Amino acid sequence: MTKAELVAQIAEKSDLTKKQAGAALKSLIGAISDSLQKDGQIRIDALGTFKVIERNARVGVNPRTRDKINIPASKAATFRAAAALREAVKEQEKKSEKKKK
Repeated sequence: MTKAELVAQIAEKSDLTKKQAGAALKSLIGAISDSLQKDGQIRIDALGTFKVIERNARVGVNPRTRDKINIPASKAATFRAAAALREAVKEQEKKSEKKKK
């Protein structure tokens, strides 16, 4: 699903215009980003947890030249799905398997 498809689905399900739905999605993404920068974590029930992790510096290998390279320490955003979301995906998987039979 693309961002445009997501905006269209939000607009349809919430009786908003696509412009309003796009603004709402943009605000949500901005709020998540701001929260990660400030607090390092945000938890949304029934969706999951966004968290900032720190990766240590390490030595890697350039696959083309086989030279060793230093990879600096960095931060990355991660996401862990909530139990309700994982269960919803499992249910969809079961429905898909039944259709195939």
